[in-house]
Amino acid sequence: MKKGIHPDYHQVVFQDSSTGYKFLSGSTATSAETIDWEDGNTYPLIRVEISSDSHPFYTGKQKFAQADGAVDRFNKKYGLKNDQN
Repeated sequence: MKKGIHPDYHQVVFQDSSTGYKFLSGSTATSAETIDWEDGNTYPLIRVEISSDSHPFYTGKQKFAQADGAVDRFNKKYGLKNDQN
């Protein structure tokens, strides 16, 4: 690797703003705000709007809009019944 062209990669703590969930990860992001982590070290704190702790996909609160198939849409459009006997 060439010296001086890559950003500084270091450990930071990310905190979900909506739930307060915190996790330690590597990043090139920096912050003037710091936090004392459970291992006794001080790390930069990056506040994020959403994380796996609050995202609907990961929490199971996602609403699925089931896409009908082409035949079902046709039948629904023309008021036909779907007889599968």
